[in-house]
Amino acid sequence: MAQDPPWRVASGAVLLSLRLTPKSSKDALEGIETLSDGRRVLKARVRAAPEDGKANLALLRLLADQLDCPIRALSLTSGATARAKVIRIEGEPEHMIARLMALTGDPQA
Repeated sequence: MAQDPPWRVASGAVLLSLRLTPKSSKDALEGIETLSDGRRVLKARVRAAPEDGKANLALLRLLADQLDCPIRALSLTSGATARAKVIRIEGEPEHMIARLMALTGDPQA
């Protein structure tokens, strides 16, 4: 049985579910993980500390770099103070999903 990817299209954008680990040794996207409640999320790590929005900004910068899109195309829609977050990615949804699939190695869309 195929599982849903950690992204979905909504209002002409892509909503990406993530689990962020701040204060890591590196900034990296580390693939897809299934949480205990069955939700799938993209795992991300950033070196920044979770204070004053620094980790969230580092996450947006990392995603912008990895997706090859401007940082202004990304916005945090939920989870500002939590590890579980949802990021809105503006732009052509098919292109963004193709980039996410290439980054994660996930053939499901």
